[in-house]
Amino acid sequence: EMDRTITQKVRQAVMDDDSLSANAKNIKIITVREVVTLRGVVNNDREKNEIGRRAREISGVRNVDNQLEVRPD
Repeated sequence: EMDRTITQKVRQAVMDDDSLSANAKNIKIITVREVVTLRGVVNNDREKNEIGRRAREISGVRNVDNQLEVRPD
């Protein structure tokens, strides 16, 4: 239950950030035992780092495994 809540909160934080590309908004967010794994393709390092930072800021998150790939358009 906590995992699902965390996933929803991370997703919301990503969707609310208008500076992120459509690619960034389509990433996979998987939470298992309060550890968030981020997977998918983003356009640059800034997006990768920003999403990781936002995920870490969500209450209840123990760790973030940022597996996002940077692939410029």
